[in-house]
Amino acid sequence: MHHDRTVTERRLARVLDQRLRPAVYRESLPLDVAIWNVSGEPVPVSEGIAAPYETVRTGATWGPAWSTSWFRVSGRIPAAWAGQRVEAVLDLGFGTTQPGFSAEGLVYRADGTPVKALNPRNAWLPIAERAAGGEEFVYYIEAAANPVIFDSGTEGDPFVPTRAGGVAPWLHGDRAPDEPLYRLNRMDLAVFDSVVWELVQDLDVLGGLMHQLPEDSTRRRQLAHAVDRALDVIDLQDIGGTAARARGLLAPALASPAHAGAHRVSAVGHAHIDTAWLWPVRETVRKAARTVANVTALMDDHPGFRFVMSQAQQLAWLKEQRPEVFARVVEKVRTGQFLPTGSLWVEPDTNLSGGESLVRQFVHGKRFYLEEFGVETKDMWLPDTFGYNAALPQLMKLAGIEWFLTQKISWNTTNAFPHHTFWWEGIDGTRIFSHFPPVDSYNGDLSGSDIGHTERNFRDKGPANRSLVPFGYGDGGGGPTREMLARAQRLEDLEGSARLEMEGPAEFFTKAREEYTDAPVWVGELYLELHRGTLTSQLATKQGNRRSEHLLREAELWASTAALRTGRPYPYELLDRVWKTVLLHQFHDILPGTSIAWVHREAEETYAEVARELGEVIDSAQRSLAAGGSGRGAGGETVFNAAPHARDGVPALGASPRARASGPVAARPTEEGGFVLDNGLVRITVDARGLVTSALDLTAGREALAPGTVGNLLQLHQDFPNQWDAWDVDAFYRNTVRDLTGADEVSAVPDGVRVVRSFNASRITQVLRLDEGSRRLDIETDVDWQECEKILKAAFPLDVRAAESSAEIPFGHVRRPTHTNTSWDSARFEICAHRYLHLAEPGWGAALVNDSSYGHDVTRDVRPDGGTTTTARISLLRAPLFPDPDCDRGEHRLRYALVLGADLRDAIREGYHFNLAERAVPGGAAVEPLVRIDEEDVVIEAVKLADDRSGDVVVRLYESGGGRVRTTLRAGFAMASARITDLLERDLEGEALAFHGSEVTLPLRPFQILTLRLVPAAGGAG
Repeated sequence: MHHDRTVTERRLARVLDQRLRPAVYRESLPLDVAIWNVSGEPVPVSEGIAAPYETVRTGATWGPAWSTSWFRVSGRIPAAWAGQRVEAVLDLGFGTTQPGFSAEGLVYRADGTPVKALNPRNAWLPIAERAAGGEEFVYYIEAAANPVIFDSGTEGDPFVPTRAGGVAPWLHGDRAPDEPLYRLNRMDLAVFDSVVWELVQDLDVLGGLMHQLPEDSTRRRQLAHAVDRALDVIDLQDIGGTAARARGLLAPALASPAHAGAHRVSAVGHAHIDTAWLWPVRETVRKAARTVANVTALMDDHPGFRFVMSQAQQLAWLKEQRPEVFARVVEKVRTGQFLPTGSLWVEPDTNLSGGESLVRQFVHGKRFYLEEFGVETKDMWLPDTFGYNAALPQLMKLAGIEWFLTQKISWNTTNAFPHHTFWWEGIDGTRIFSHFPPVDSYNGDLSGSDIGHTERNFRDKGPANRSLVPFGYGDGGGGPTREMLARAQRLEDLEGSARLEMEGPAEFFTKAREEYTDAPVWVGELYLELHRGTLTSQLATKQGNRRSEHLLREAELWASTAALRTGRPYPYELLDRVWKTVLLHQFHDILPGTSIAWVHREAEETYAEVARELGEVIDSAQRSLAAGGSGRGAGGETVFNAAPHARDGVPALGASPRARASGPVAARPTEEGGFVLDNGLVRITVDARGLVTSALDLTAGREALAPGTVGNLLQLHQDFPNQWDAWDVDAFYRNTVRDLTGADEVSAVPDGVRVVRSFNASRITQVLRLDEGSRRLDIETDVDWQECEKILKAAFPLDVRAAESSAEIPFGHVRRPTHTNTSWDSARFEICAHRYLHLAEPGWGAALVNDSSYGHDVTRDVRPDGGTTTTARISLLRAPLFPDPDCDRGEHRLRYALVLGADLRDAIREGYHFNLAERAVPGGAAVEPLVRIDEEDVVIEAVKLADDRSGDVVVRLYESGGGRVRTTLRAGFAMASARITDLLERDLEGEALAFHGSEVTLPLRPFQILTLRLVPAAGGAG
């Protein structure tokens, strides 16, 4: 017979969209609606319900940007509707955007208990399952008028610059704008026809499956035939009366089971909620409440439904601010339907967050789940972060984590990752069983295309046959819908499709690991070949994070020292609160610099308050210590060194009376109009343009700069990526460059050489400083940055044949090739380094260190003279226009430095010293460190008192050089015991340590991290 499949497909699409879906509500009538507009920020639920309302009608406008309006909807169910399911259809003005990107609402009963949320894909509200007729009802809707900033559903460019993401005007004392964004489209009471709704789901699933099957397959032809027959019997003027017969004709097609070897999909509900992005942090609290209200309501009707939520911070907000919603979480955790997941406080950026910060992400995330729900999470769920550092496997294992899940690497633009299920091996050799869902999304909808793509895309076919699909609307929240659950039910065992089972990550990973015992191994970082600009965007946010991390290190160190030495109370509550604040701002759209202006301006204010609070903790502890615990200064100064390496006679983690401080050498003028900085170890020559023309290592007798080049060359590139402005730096940016060689001023100042450059509307002032006894050229930089779509880099072309660079990552470093032999190497044209980047050839090396930069690039070329030039550049500033059109514009102060003749140990030491300045306070007393290490490659990362308030001292240390070492730790107090713990400070079985007096001997493998709990002996802390 003749058959044109496209006719059936087009017919089905039109009938579904234009006839069947509208017929789900066969009768309707308007509701009574009243409104109360909130003046300013959101108000408590009780205030919204009790507010004075004014009557409005459908078509009324509401909601200036970022404002809140409360709606009261009420009505009476007609007697004629008795015995039928009745729902309200509440369209607040939803457009075509995904849920979470525009207007949203949360419905409450009159007593303040939540019912469910409203969004563009979920605009219904249950009124009566089986109406008696005549019932009266009233509900209240807290509606958020969030502006549409990014609309991926439009045909145009979604990355159009907008000022809609600015801080709400009333927060600055301005009057809220008058222009409303939304219009009430439909506020009706309606009869819900469950048979028609089920028919829609049948056709949706079979139609979706039909599109995924080969065109000439028998099963596709069978489905097309069944669909045609069903559509034939539907009377479009009496859909409700003919829907049951159509369903009967489709039943055999839906009952045909999947074949025995079908791919197995574990489906779990999910709602990725960005803790901030195109909305401020305060709005995320409400997004979490809306999503949780939706999914817990679905659980009431679907006992087999499982849902994961992965950020403890969001649940903590609900507990504090929306306890009525949190109560539903507790209820559903007990039933096993709501699954706390992920083990993290937020889903952080793992390129930029420091090592100790990542530890605390696990500590606070896991501890919240344990204390609130009694749940020990075993997985790291991190689907949407922009790359994954190679220390994470070890950190996961030390936190008691067995599995890792992400899907972001599927966004690679150059190389397809070769596995979906594999073992991930970190820099220390730890392996974690890992899975990348082949659906290539964390916002799945269980459509035919989702499931079809999952099976086709799965790269481990043969030895493995199982994958996971997280489903539910996300980014802005929303979560699964009843339509998705209907698909899940129909896809459990359906011919032509993968078999689908609703289950949590633990069940999936257990089965997958048992099935795939010899899964392949991926070694090293998971580099995302996209979003490289996140290493640089929003410098002020990155500076706030870096400085907060180091201030927290200092605050814990000196507060612990003061507690043991002077009996000063340890600020447990303050440190806990501040840590959680800093961890919150490491979320993967805050720290990377990819949120709206409101988020980043608020972050800057928050970091300033963090610095103030921690500064007070540090200062008070140091003054107590410097006075010998007496509270009175003894004259002179005490210099404190929080770095893990001694300097200028001050021990690591301790303090000494002020000795002679090394200062900057004086700049000596040259005949050519430049200056020389010379301290007997290195000689820096600066020409009349303010460029470094020579950096001579006098000890080695070696010039650091390649012949004919200059160092500290500021370079300005056009930076307009194809998409994702604040996220991306595309490789073609390198095709256009302007070297900033003109100088307004080059002069000698007490600290060194001052260079001023103006370009376009911007101005850079730098002071090049060389201290006595130092091999480090410090470059202190003040920038008035007024550029648009530019990136600023500082270049150092070195005369060194470096085969690889060594870049600091949390708890170690990673080596990357400087060549571009493979597409994988070529794709790493922008790389992450924390405090240092080291380049070397046998016998000599150099390092770049910085106080707030992360983006770097390293290139290598062979000169006509046969020598090799390896150029290292630091990315300093960007100026993208989306989502914050003022990103990075304004005044900045930052520092970076070139260290000559540096081996890897020097790079590590100088990186810490550069970020942890000495502090001098009145006093004069020496302060013995709480702990000392006798091996330079072992770095102490944290010293603190135990979180359980036992008074035990917790020390976290790691091997930093990549080699095997044996070290002795000496405590500055008598010890009763010493034990190795996990990151949550719980004893590890069989890990008690032998100690002698106050000494513990520790063997460490390359990059090994150890957490030690040292129990002071009674009276031994003096």
